[in-house]
Amino acid sequence: MGEIKLTDVKKSYGAVDVLKDINLHINDGEFVVFVGPSGCGKSTLLRTIAGLEKVTGGEIEIDGKRVNEVTAADRGLAMVFQSYALYPHMSVRQNLAFGLENSNMPKPEIAERIQEAARMLEIEPYLERRPGQLSGGQRQRVAIGRAIVRRPTAFLLDEPLSNLDAELRVSTRAELAALHARIGSTMIYVTHDQVEAMTLAHRIVVMRAGRIEQVGTPLELYNTPANRFVAGFIGAPHMNFLSGEVQEVETGSVTLVIGGGHRLTVPLADHKLRGHKLKAGEKLTVGIRPQHITLANNPGSLPVKVRLVEALGSETVIHADLNGEKLLAVVQGQKHIAPGDEVHFSVAGAPLHLFDQNGLRVKGA
Repeated sequence: MGEIKLTDVKKSYGAVDVLKDINLHINDGEFVVFVGPSGCGKSTLLRTIAGLEKVTGGEIEIDGKRVNEVTAADRGLAMVFQSYALYPHMSVRQNLAFGLENSNMPKPEIAERIQEAARMLEIEPYLERRPGQLSGGQRQRVAIGRAIVRRPTAFLLDEPLSNLDAELRVSTRAELAALHARIGSTMIYVTHDQVEAMTLAHRIVVMRAGRIEQVGTPLELYNTPANRFVAGFIGAPHMNFLSGEVQEVETGSVTLVIGGGHRLTVPLADHKLRGHKLKAGEKLTVGIRPQHITLANNPGSLPVKVRLVEALGSETVIHADLNGEKLLAVVQGQKHIAPGDEVHFSVAGAPLHLFDQNGLRVKGA
């Protein structure tokens, strides 16, 4: 079992509130990723679950049992740190065995667990080496193995890949996803990298300034972000935002005027905006993902001036300017476009997002 429930959890350091009314239910066997900018409270939240930080208010339950006063050692959780925290003078085998020996586990069972974890993580050839003789990726696998041998209720991983280079992060990320599929244990993973969150998580918890902004599957957050912050944080490159003003509201759509007087019609299933109807003259923000913009000179397309072109081979990233507002497009293939050129961006048929002046998503958009 590995069900974890947080109810109205708060954490303060003196007058500074680091966590504010956190409510979250993590199911047994779920892979949940905490994501957000530096200082948002995601690592502090993980440490309160682990028992390394004492909550100021609220309750933490593990498998239905309140654990607020239970020590970290007795919560049945295993934590993997960013720094690996391996003993440099010990072999890999000794590192894996250390915690089990301290709990007086029988030697045959220790050997069995080490062999199982080593096979699972493909570190069998390295068991007699010391950490200094291993690569960064191998050391990270040993750190994860040390958690696996404990057979914990849940794994807590605090930015475990951030010390690895870009290529190794991708391969280790895939290994971690495959590992979760094999063992099926609850995993809570902290990262500031939204690509890691999108590729690993069953559900993502997006945090900002000590609060949870939205919880959902990767595609739920990508397709229907609750607010402008989530929309800008999830997805790479981040979403474009253009200032708009409502010109006309019809059944099933709203027409806005954006930069330079261009009209943009957005399908709208429900034109009620949190208790009141959209009306002409209302200020909104239009969100457009770079991947949903195409190059086309059709009616309604947007004339832009190119500022920068990133030719990546399979795709081209175009940084442009639309009447003083930045607009970025990711188009497929190789394009013969240079800075200073004037081109037309089309958003015909693209999913568009509307946000009110408070940054909240317009229902139905």
